[in-house]
Formats: sequence, structure tokens, C-alpha cells
Amino acid sequence: MSLADQVLAVNDDLPIRTDQPVHSGKVRSVYWLTEADSRRLIKEKGYNVRPDAPLAIMVISDRISAFDCIWHGEGGLNGVPGKGAALNAISNHWFHLFREKGLADSHILDIPHPFVWIVQKARPIKVEAICRQYITGSMWRAYANGDREFCGIQVPDGLQKDQKLPEVLITPSTKGILHDIPGVPAVDDVNVTRSDLLNNYQAFNFSQPEDVDHYEVLLKEGFAVISDALAQLDQIFVDTKFEFGYVTDAQGQEKMIYMDEVGTPDSSRIWDGPSYREGKIVENSKEDFRQLLLNHFPDPDILLNKDRMEEREALARDNALPEEVLMQVSRIYTGIAEKVTGQKVELSGNPKEEIITVLRNEYGLID
Repeated sequence: MSLADQVLAVNDDLPIRTDQPVHSGKVRSVYWLTEADSRRLIKEKGYNVRPDAPLAIMVISDRISAFDCIWHGEGGLNGVPGKGAALNAISNHWFHLFREKGLADSHILDIPHPFVWIVQKARPIKVEAICRQYITGSMWRAYANGDREFCGIQVPDGLQKDQKLPEVLITPSTKGILHDIPGVPAVDDVNVTRSDLLNNYQAFNFSQPEDVDHYEVLLKEGFAVISDALAQLDQIFVDTKFEFGYVTDAQGQEKMIYMDEVGTPDSSRIWDGPSYREGKIVENSKEDFRQLLLNHFPDPDILLNKDRMEEREALARDNALPEEVLMQVSRIYTGIAEKVTGQKVELSGNPKEEIITVLRNEYGLID
């Protein structure tokens, strides 16, 4: 069996019963179930949601994106072996820990297969909530250029690259293009302040102003839970992205939940502790792949300059990366997943066939 066979690169062509178009993102595809199937599963499985809540099947892939492009390797390797299962396993682990510690639920109701989540529809809060514990990446670049205010928060002079910050910073940005918010440009992924959120809470999809406080609490508590657990593994939780939304439970109670993924190498920077103490940065996250791409191509500006998007897309389309590059990424993802969960990440022989079998036999979602 070739490596390419063990990779799930295309995940939007599964024969799952749906009456809506499949939504395919960079890594995950979402299949909205029919109303009849949603109601049946809620009843059969006893999910804690309203009887008429819309449900979806979310299927992860092994695709790898960086700099807003999907990358591929030699020999028909259109993804990273083990990446999808590793990402889901890490998120599942943190979501479970959050629930255990009484923080909040997630959008996940069921996990039929390592690549698959059954999720409930949530009303998303339109903020990408970034938490930072160290100054690096884009924040360091801005700081080195003289910026001292980030999302309305003042940071002191004299910080060094990759240094721990005096406190964990919340630096939110818009999720999607939001219009008519004073002082907030109508572009995706623009930084906002806490005052922006409070003064325009409805535009950001918060139910009430107090929920801005609640989201910050969940953000800081979630960050602390992951940071503490990683510290026990001598790994450093550098920064991460959280997403939140609202759902209604079986009792008709609205609640804020964690969404998307949490604490993964795709959504976070994770550094190796022993290396950091020796003055070296060893990434256990997708940042390693980004750096690898920057070093691999002769003109890194193509990857960093948004005005050169066409050239960047051509670079990703026309260049098959060496197999060893994708295998290095595979070792990072499966390695950190195994550290976090204590379980081995098994590569599927034929992931698509496995998913179809379980969704047909145990969930009745495939004819």
C-alpha cells in the first residue's frame, strides 16, 4: 500500500445523505444532514440538543494549507499522513478536558471515526480570539517596527524576540467582513479592541454585553488548561486561536460553546521546552512547515506578500514538495498528538472506505 492511499485528500465527495451543498474549507468538509436524519439521530443517540436542531457531519482531511494555499508532494501525496487524525485527536482531548473542568461544551456531539465529528449548528461569534503568551511572529514584527499597542493593550518597551510576555494577551480579530462598525475596517481578519466588542456586541453576534466578559473568561481558562497540560509534557503553549458560538440545549437553554478546533498544531504555536531553554526554537506546530516553505523557495516574499497571491497560488500548484518534507510534518503532528493524548495515531488503510462503512452501518446516513 502506498503512502498516498493512506491520505484522505478529498473529503467533499462522500455519499452522505444531504439536501444542501457540501461546504468544503481548507481542511474540513461539512455535510448538513436532512431534517429527518437530524431528528432521528437526536432521538436515537440522546444528544443534549433541541429536537429540531440542525446537525452536520464534519469530515477532516489530511490536506495541508499554509500562506492561504494547499500544498502537495511528490508521488501523488496530496496531504500529510496522519495529520487529520492527529488534529481531531488533540481537539477531542482538550474539549473533553474543558468539559471535565466545567468550562464549557463544544459543538461536537459524537465521534464516529477518527476523521469524523457529528456537530450541532451554532451561531458563531464573529471574532477570532487570539491568546498570546510569548512575543513572536506577526506581533514581534509589529513590535520591532515600533508598535506598542495591540488591540488597545499597551505592552512595555525592552521586550526581546520570543520572550514570555508579562501576562497572557487577548488580541481578537474579525472573523469575516463586518460592515458599519465605527473604527473597524470592513476587511477580514482585522484586529479589534475590547471596547469595539463591547460597543458593538450585536454586530459581533454576542447575545448581550456581559457575554464579552464570559468569552474572555472561557478564553483565558481554556488557554490555561492547555498551557498547564503542555507544561507537564515540557512543551510551551506560545499562542493560539479560539472560536466561540451559541447553541441551545435540550432544555431550551442558550449557552456559549467552544467551536472549530482547539490547541492544535494548526491553530497554535507549540515550542519544545528543552530546546527553548537552550536558546533554540523548535516548533511542534504548523509554523515549522511555514518556515520550511520560506527556506525552500528562492523568493520568500511571494509567500509573505498578499499582493503576490497569484504567484503564490502558482507556486503551490506547480511545485510538488519532496516526500520527506511532508513526512517531517507528519512526524510533528502525530508526535505531539501522541504526547498530548497518550495514544498512538494509527494510519488508516483506506480512510474513505472506513468512514462510509461506519456512517452507513451505525448511523444510517448513507443509502
